[in-house]
Amino acid sequence: MKLAYFAWVRERIGIAEEEVALPAGIVTVGDLLHWLKGRGETYDAALQAPEIIRVAIDHEHVDHSEPLGGAREVAIFPPMTGG
Repeated sequence: MKLAYFAWVRERIGIAEEEVALPAGIVTVGDLLHWLKGRGETYDAALQAPEIIRVAIDHEHVDHSEPLGGAREVAIFPPMTGG
């Protein structure tokens, strides 16, 4: 699965995108964010407050309870502001 990081999430993790093979048990977006936090200091710094992180699966915004099944790309980014 391709993970793409944007804005300060990308800056804190230090990469724009990566391919990952998810371990068994990672079923939802929330599971993914929790797993990513455990991958090291840079991920933990980027995902300190996972509840504010926005996520899109295959270019469609989703809630953290959304299943990942069949996803080709998951985009992870901070909250958006503006009007």
